[in-house]
Amino acid sequence: MKQYNGIKSKYPDAMLLFRVGDFYETFGTDAIKCAQVLNITLTKRGNGSESETALAGFPHHSLNTYLPKLVKSGLRVAICDQLEDPKMTKTIVKRGVTELVTPGVALNDEVLQSKNNNFLASVHFGKKNLGVAFLDISTGEFLTAQGDVSYIDKLLQNFSPSEVLVEKKNKLFFTENFGDRFHTFYLDDWVFQTEFANESLLKHFDVNSLKGYGIEGLDQGIIASGAVLYYLSETHHSKLQHITSIQRVHENEYVWMDRFTIRNLELYQSTNENAITLLSIIDQTHSPMGARLLKRWMALPLKETSQIVKRHEVVSYFMNHEDFYQKTTYQIKQISDIERLISKVATGKINPREVVYLKQSLDAILPIKNAAEESDNITLKTMGEQLQDCTLLRETIAKTLVEDAPVSIHKGNAIAGGISTELDELRTISNSGKEYLDNLVQREIERTGIPSLKIAFNNVFGYYIEVRNTHKDKVPEEWIRKQTLVNAERYITEELKEYESKILGAEEKIGLLEQQLFSELIQFLIDYIQPIQLNANLIAQLDCLCGFATLAINNSYVRPTIDDSTEIDIKNGRHPVIEKQLTFGEEYIANDISLNRSQQQIIMITGPNMSGKSAILRQTALIVLLAQIGSYVPAQQARIGVVDKIFTRVGASDNISMGESTFMVEMNETASILNNVSERSLILLDEIGRGTSTYDGISIAWAIAEYLHEHPSKAKTLFATHYHELNDMSKTFTRIKNFNVSVKELKDKVIFLRKLTAGGSEHSFGIHVAKLAGMPQPVIHRANKMLQQLENSHGLQNNKAKLEQATQEEDFQLSFFQLDDPLLEDIKDEILATDINTLTPVEALMKLNEIKRMLTGK
Repeated sequence: MKQYNGIKSKYPDAMLLFRVGDFYETFGTDAIKCAQVLNITLTKRGNGSESETALAGFPHHSLNTYLPKLVKSGLRVAICDQLEDPKMTKTIVKRGVTELVTPGVALNDEVLQSKNNNFLASVHFGKKNLGVAFLDISTGEFLTAQGDVSYIDKLLQNFSPSEVLVEKKNKLFFTENFGDRFHTFYLDDWVFQTEFANESLLKHFDVNSLKGYGIEGLDQGIIASGAVLYYLSETHHSKLQHITSIQRVHENEYVWMDRFTIRNLELYQSTNENAITLLSIIDQTHSPMGARLLKRWMALPLKETSQIVKRHEVVSYFMNHEDFYQKTTYQIKQISDIERLISKVATGKINPREVVYLKQSLDAILPIKNAAEESDNITLKTMGEQLQDCTLLRETIAKTLVEDAPVSIHKGNAIAGGISTELDELRTISNSGKEYLDNLVQREIERTGIPSLKIAFNNVFGYYIEVRNTHKDKVPEEWIRKQTLVNAERYITEELKEYESKILGAEEKIGLLEQQLFSELIQFLIDYIQPIQLNANLIAQLDCLCGFATLAINNSYVRPTIDDSTEIDIKNGRHPVIEKQLTFGEEYIANDISLNRSQQQIIMITGPNMSGKSAILRQTALIVLLAQIGSYVPAQQARIGVVDKIFTRVGASDNISMGESTFMVEMNETASILNNVSERSLILLDEIGRGTSTYDGISIAWAIAEYLHEHPSKAKTLFATHYHELNDMSKTFTRIKNFNVSVKELKDKVIFLRKLTAGGSEHSFGIHVAKLAGMPQPVIHRANKMLQQLENSHGLQNNKAKLEQATQEEDFQLSFFQLDDPLLEDIKDEILATDINTLTPVEALMKLNEIKRMLTGK
C-alpha cells in the first residue's frame, strides 16, 4: 500500500489500475468509482481494522473489456504494471505507470470508433485570437488553426474532440464561450508559452523551421499544438513517429458554416433522438479511412471551383466505367484500417495478425493502383502514380510471418520457417518431442514389462512416468518416486529430466527468439510509415468518390454545374434525407429554386404550417453543400455559383442552461448572420420573430429582410414566414419575390401539395394543423370563431366605429392593427389620427418609417 500511495500521489486526477499478480486492483475512492462504472463487486481490504480500504479489481486479461468503459465515462486511467519478473526478486516487485489513457489519448480498438476520429484538442486564448490544435494519436493526423471565438467554436463542433486541453487560468473563459459539452483537462499556464511550443514542435519534427508546414506566424495555433505534444509526453506516449506533419486548417479555403448551421442542418449529429443525419444517408464508403475523410469533407466544403470540378469528374468517371468502379469497390472492401495499423506500428501496439492484415491490405491496393494509372482521367492517373506498391515490405512480411499468425506474439508460431536457422533447429527439438516420448514409452514397456505405463506432464514436477499399482513391483530401482495416487504412482528418471530441460529450454528460447524477430520486423516497418499514410489518404479519397458514385446511381442524383457566378438555379430539387424516409410508393414533391443578386435575391415563402417550408429551405442548403464537397445532387438539374458561407436560422431551440430563451437564441443566431454576410452567402431564415409578440415579430422580420435587401452584399436568401404581412415587401423592394407552398382546400379539409408556387399565401391553416394533432373539438370550434372575428376586424385601424362594434361582439378579446393602412390620405391626418398613448415602441418606429417613405417615395 505504501508503494501504491507513492504512485497514486503522482497521478491524483487519474484512476490508478494497480497490477497485483494476475489482477488490476483499485483502492479507496478509485475503487468506489470503478465498481460503479464497471458494475463489479466492491470489497474491503483489512476489514474492520484502522487501515480498512475499499477494493475493486478485475483479471489483467480483461483489461481490453473494462478499460474502454472507464475511458468512455470520461475518466483518465493510469495503468500501473509490474516492471520486473516476480520470480527474479525476493523483495516487493517494482511497479510503475506504463500508460495514461484519457478520452483524447487512446489506442485501444475497443475505445476507438472505426468511422470517427478520436481527437485530442487544445485551445489557447491569445490577446486577439484563439489558437486550436487537433491530434488523433490513433491516425497521426495533426491539425491547427487560429481565429476568433466563433471560428474556434465551429471547429470544435466539426471535429468533436473527445478531450480538450485548456490553461487553468482560462477555465472560466472556456466555459463561457464553449459551454460544458467537452471533457476538459486543465494544464499549468507555463505549458502555453510561445518558446516552449516552438521548441516542442521543432524537436518533434526534427526541423529547423516550421515554414514547410505552412504554420509559421500562426502563433496561437503553434502554442495550442505545443500543449498537445506536452500532454502526450505526460501521458507516457513517447513513440510518436507516425505524427509526421502538421496541417493548417485555412479559414478562407472552405465554406463557412457556424455551429448553428451545422446543428440546424443535422449534417452528422442531431439533438433529436433517432433523427437520420445527412452523413448516414450519403456515407457509402467501404473503409474506415473513407468514412472519417467523408466527415472531414462535410465539415470543410470546398470553395475553389477547380477542386470541386475535379471531384465531380472522378465521380463521373466511376459512373461511366463500370469495370473500374466495380474493381475499386471490391478492392477497397479488402483493405483494413491501414491508417490506424501503421500508427500501432509506431507506438509498438501492433500484433502479428494485424501485421498480416497490413500486408494483405497493401496487396489489395495494387489492382487499384494499376487500374488508376491506366485511366484517362488525369486526377485518377495521378492518384494511381502516387499510390506506393511497398513491394519489399510486402515480401518481408510474407517471408517473416505465417499467414494465420496469432493475435499475440507470446502464443508462439507467428514467425515463418526459413527466417532463422536457430529458430528452425529449436522447433525441430521441440516438435520431435512427441516422437521421442513415444519411443521412450515403447522402450520402457519392453524393458520393464509394464504394459499400461504412460508419460505425462504437469507444472509441479514436469514430465513423469505413471504406473498403475498392479505393476508397481516391476518398477526399476533407479526410478525416483514423486507422487502416490489412489490407483497409481508417479516417477521421474534421469533421462526424462535431461529431456525436459532440453525441451523446456528450447520452448523458452523459441518464445524469446520469436519476440526478437517480430521486434526486428516492426523496426523495419517503421521506415514505411509515410508511404503507408499516403496510401491510406489516397484510398480514403477514392473510397469517398466511389461512394458518391454509388449514391448517385442508387438515388438518381445529377452532376451539378459549378461556376464562379453568384447564382443558384435548382430544377426539381429534393431533400436527400426526407426522400429516403418516405413510405414505399410515396413520391417526394420536388421543387425549383432560383436565386441571384440582380432580380430574385430574397424569396419570401409563406404557406401553412406542415406544408414543407422548412424542408425547401434545408434541401437548398444541403444541395449546395453536397455539390461543393464533390458529390452529385438530388435534383433534375442544378447550377451552383460557388457559395462561401451558409447561414441558417431554422427551428426554435431554448438554451435554458445558459440562461437564454428561445427568442434570445434566435436573435443571437440572426445577429451572427447579419454581421458576417458576404456576396456569396446563402442565408436560410425560418419563422424569424416567432419567439416574441406578433408586432415585435413582424417588425423584426421586416427589418431583417429589408437589411438583407439593402446590404451591399445582396446575399441570396430564403425567408420562410407565417407573417403574411411580409408579402407587402415585394411592392417596395424589387429583389424580394413572394412564393407560397400550395395547398388544396376542400370543404372541411386541407391537402398539403408541398409545391412551391409564385405569389404569397393568405392563410396559415394553423387551426387545421391543431385539428390534425387531435385538439379537442370545443377548442377547434372556439378558435375558428375567434379567427373569423379577428379577420373581420383586420385592417380597420382608424375606423373607430367598426372597431368599437367588433370589441363589443360576443367573446371578442383581441384586436390586431394593420401596419400599413391604405386609407391614409396625407401625413397630417396620419399624425393626428395616431393615438400615441397606445403605441408600443416598435409600432412607433414602424410609423416613423412609414412617414419617411411617404416623404421620400422610397
